[in-house]
Amino acid sequence: MTKDPARPVFRFAPSPNGELHLGHAFSALTTARAARDCGGRFLLRIEDIDLVRSRPRFEQAIYDDLAWLGLAWEEPVRRQSEHFADYRAALARLEGRGLVYPCFASRSQIAAACTAAGVADCACDPDGAPLYPGLWRGASRDAIEEKMAEGAPYALRLDMAKALAAMSDRGGKISFVEKIHQPCGEIAADPARWGDVVIARKDVPASYHLAVTADDALQGVTHVTRGADLFEATHVHRLLQELLELPVPVYAHHRLILDEGGRKLSKSARDTSLRSLREDGVSAAEIRRRLGF
Repeated sequence: MTKDPARPVFRFAPSPNGELHLGHAFSALTTARAARDCGGRFLLRIEDIDLVRSRPRFEQAIYDDLAWLGLAWEEPVRRQSEHFADYRAALARLEGRGLVYPCFASRSQIAAACTAAGVADCACDPDGAPLYPGLWRGASRDAIEEKMAEGAPYALRLDMAKALAAMSDRGGKISFVEKIHQPCGEIAADPARWGDVVIARKDVPASYHLAVTADDALQGVTHVTRGADLFEATHVHRLLQELLELPVPVYAHHRLILDEGGRKLSKSARDTSLRSLREDGVSAAEIRRRLGF
């Protein structure tokens, strides 16, 4: 397929850490239809930056399931595990501006620190996790070097206060255009709600936030269509785009597919996979009809 830079670019970006379910099918079909309706390109990206949980068999299952649904995508497929150098380069730019620091606190230590501060003071990020209380923010070089020498695991966090201060030369205000999720239109981004978010780890040069932001820019993605559960993450992505001087896509966060109890489908809960439905004799046409396609 000819890569026309004037055409809109959409992407579907699953992780190969489990089998796809109806929620993934809905997202892939929604994205493919949006690309088709505006004459755009449809990309498939394999987000396998988590080397511990990703499996080749799940990656192959992604190709099999999407092909069964009748979808086609451009080749080659971008696999995050093959592009760590891109994420290191983006991370280095943030480190060069003094916006990143190592944090050696475990999740249990962070939770304990929040509890010790008192329930009333224990804020949470949009995902419901305790807001990082800054245990290693401003730590001395000696303390950091001592931990490094011990080989202790750590996360690299974005110093949110410094990052937002760095935006002052660009007016300090950032926003994004949302096409589906309510409210629609231009949304003022508020990344501060995430606190000092993790953007990399000792052994992996990017978290989800940094990797997808870099990938979308490198692949020329102009429209990001994904589930409503990732709407809040957009606030962090917009900040990273500004700090790294990257182009800004248009966003569309679609509804989620829920089970009978109103719970979002998930791989971790081992909800019925597309492969299982196929093996039970359900046709791709029936899946498409069930999902409104």
